Amino acid sequence: MRLNHATGQAAEDKACAFLKKQGFKIVARNWHCTFGEIDIIATKKQLLAFIEVKYRKSSLLGGAAYSITPSKLLKIRRSIEYYLQQNPHKGDIRLDAVLIEGDELKYIENILA
Repeated sequence: MRLNHATGQAAEDKACAFLKKQGFKIVARNWHCTFGEIDIIATKKQLLAFIEVKYRKSSLLGGAAYSITPSKLLKIRRSIEYYLQQNPHKGDIRLDAVLIEGDELKYIENILA
């Protein structure tokens, strides 16, 4: 089942509002390249964070985390590498996730660790 654009946009808006409250500055949203898309790119001090946003109505069938598959992670990693070739960064780099299930938001740092 594919989410409609408005639902996905609302989830990303909620994620951006949360990240801003945590002290992040949003650099880009829905950044595209030939390898895929990065939902949110944000900075906080010397950290450059690439953030995958996933929304599900409930935690049934694994919830939002279940939808971040190994193939999705590979596409994100390739997209991050491409982004960094175009936009070098000297500080820390991290891939995080914002998981939204219904009204509950979970922020997970460093999902590749």
